[in-house]
Amino acid sequence: MKQIAGAALAAVTVLAVSSVASSSPSSPPSRDEAALAPTREAPSPGIEAKVDALLAKMTTQEKLQQVQLLSDGQVTDDDAKAGVGGVFSLVDPARINELQHIAVEQSRLHIPILFAYDTIHGYRTIFPVPLATASSFDPSVAQADATIGARESAVVGLKQIYSPMVDVSHEPRWGRIVEGNGEDPYVGSVMAAARVKGAQGSDYSKKDKVVTSVKHFVGYGQPEGGRDYNTTDMSESTLRNIYLPPFKAAIDAGADTVMCSFNAINGVPGCANPYTESDILKKEWGFDGFVESDYTAVAETRACPPVKPDVGPCGHGTAADGPEAGANALMAGTDSEMVSTNIRDYGAQLLSQHRITMSRLDDAVRRILRVKFRAGLFDHPYVDQAKATDPASYLTPADRAAARSAAGRSMVLLKNDGATLPFDPNKKTAVIGPLGDDRHDMLGPWWGQGKDEDAVGVLDGISAQSPGATFAQGCTLSNAEPPAYDPANDCASDAGFADAVAKANAADQVVLALGETREMSGEATSRSTLDLPGRQQELIDAIKATGKPFVVVLFNGRPLTLGDVAASSPAILEAWFPGVEAGNAVADVVFGKTDPGGKLPVSFPQRLGQVPIYYNHEPTGRPCDVTQKYDSRYRDLRSCDPLYAFGYGLSYTTFSVTGLKLDRTSVSPSGRVRASMTVANTGDVPGDEVVQLYLHDPVASISQPVRRLRGFERVTLQPKESKRVTFTLDRSDFGFYDNRGDFVVEPGQIEVYAGDSSQATMKATFTVTGGR
Repeated sequence: MKQIAGAALAAVTVLAVSSVASSSPSSPPSRDEAALAPTREAPSPGIEAKVDALLAKMTTQEKLQQVQLLSDGQVTDDDAKAGVGGVFSLVDPARINELQHIAVEQSRLHIPILFAYDTIHGYRTIFPVPLATASSFDPSVAQADATIGARESAVVGLKQIYSPMVDVSHEPRWGRIVEGNGEDPYVGSVMAAARVKGAQGSDYSKKDKVVTSVKHFVGYGQPEGGRDYNTTDMSESTLRNIYLPPFKAAIDAGADTVMCSFNAINGVPGCANPYTESDILKKEWGFDGFVESDYTAVAETRACPPVKPDVGPCGHGTAADGPEAGANALMAGTDSEMVSTNIRDYGAQLLSQHRITMSRLDDAVRRILRVKFRAGLFDHPYVDQAKATDPASYLTPADRAAARSAAGRSMVLLKNDGATLPFDPNKKTAVIGPLGDDRHDMLGPWWGQGKDEDAVGVLDGISAQSPGATFAQGCTLSNAEPPAYDPANDCASDAGFADAVAKANAADQVVLALGETREMSGEATSRSTLDLPGRQQELIDAIKATGKPFVVVLFNGRPLTLGDVAASSPAILEAWFPGVEAGNAVADVVFGKTDPGGKLPVSFPQRLGQVPIYYNHEPTGRPCDVTQKYDSRYRDLRSCDPLYAFGYGLSYTTFSVTGLKLDRTSVSPSGRVRASMTVANTGDVPGDEVVQLYLHDPVASISQPVRRLRGFERVTLQPKESKRVTFTLDRSDFGFYDNRGDFVVEPGQIEVYAGDSSQATMKATFTVTGGR
């Protein structure tokens, strides 16, 4: 948590710390403080009375229908008439309206259907992928994305979105790292809360708001081997200190639905896990919304071959058949079953056999009805067809401008030797590479209802600012999906290199657009290598040989191994998948209209063998030291570090972060410490810097991470301007969860580090007295 004081024009030197706490000046909360401020409200007595009255009228079959969630390809008119609880992935407003009319007018109790969709980083106006948004270190970017995505989703009759995805991940091989916020729980918490507040507002019954579903609960982001859906095993302290915080932040921000995960955690499937779903989420956190399973996740708990029904997915082996799978899921805390129908189909039998209880079924239905009442569905169930079919309801000029700004703020300048960038738009520019004249891949995975033809490609954006720009593709990347996909087809031939070299030789400067296709990231897209696919490195080398200044602009959904790229390229810009305004945003940064002030929310390994590598790792008894042999090092790597560290990112100007001061040297377990420092633009052009604050507890009852991010603030400064930034630390920052699941604050010294990345060296200390 932090606050920013007024501007100062002189750098502040390091001041002696005081043992007496100073008073805090009154000032508005900073952006991450505002994002994390809890806004969850107490249940409305009026809504609770309506829920109880409706539940009392329901038959067992009507209750079992309410806990059923069907896909767009499954649902029928008969399902709507029978009172099905939810439908997802249906986006035709006419069909949504048709089914809703049947449910409201023909079902016995007139209960509306909750329609849902995976609006991950935009519905029609596609923003940068969430991993890119995390790179902005600006929660207002995530909130704008969610606000616009919610409005566009609601127009067609959707009232629930399956986002934000908040799985912390240290696994770049895992394709779904693109959907989250990277490796840090604090960044993940800030972005999660911002997205919930953007989508839901203060009242998600409003016509332009939706209820969010935070996912995937929990531990899905750390699958063994990086293979999607794979098992996860972790300690209680790791679960609570690393993986649960973003979920808690989303719940505190008001998220009213949660999606349980495919994976098993410590041997227990996420959608049949009473400890995570009931003990932690519902009891410990007081969550009163509902939990829906992921796609067939309940059925997947069955042993193989599948029994009752004798078809469909299976695998975990914690249930013998469908009835047991349904019983385990419901009694663990899953309230709504997606696609598979075990609870609905076997519920009456399970009740008669006392394998599930009516009180638990009632609780599940009550939670679903509560959300529907809060969403205003009973008062306004139908779709405004005129508005839903009006092109002016989507992709407005203002929304495009917001997406363009978000993309620019999300880009990270990884290298810029000799001030290669920014380029001069008045010089002749060549755009080269398989992604240089591409719109499809710019949208990234989970592109909602975004359309390729709406996207701005790199060539389009560069040409708009540097008229006469030329293009050569060089090679192609495959958009095929497994099992048809063959990596041998990615940039497989150098036949187009000669044209690329000719275009480069005829130009003054070159933009190389390289990376992954959007099909390489997202669900079920794990990779066993992290290099640029195919012969793209050879294309870089060919352009380097021309002697022309060039920048490699990367489009990808995960950290890549960029050692060879960095060795051969004067400038590297990490653009991720920037969304519908990709080309314009790239041009804005390349030509200097926008300062690339983003920072990495994930570590980029030097080699694949370093994975998992992340900044907030725990120490060992023999920390890495490449000058020695018998320690935690790699024999064939003369470095302990990633290629690019968490929090790293360059700018077109230069900054200094100086004058770290703590307002006290000691604090009680319930006290606060304010840490302040000065950030100054020491260069000649305006720019953005992200000031970062890290803590380390060097002596504790269990080993603590070598660094933990506990505050960040992105500031925009004019040349020679400076600002004093203050971070407020409390027990939530210097305490931790132990392996009993207890939150503890222990006495002892706490180290504070401040700077512009996780490798910051400016240090101060304070002491926690007492403790519990």
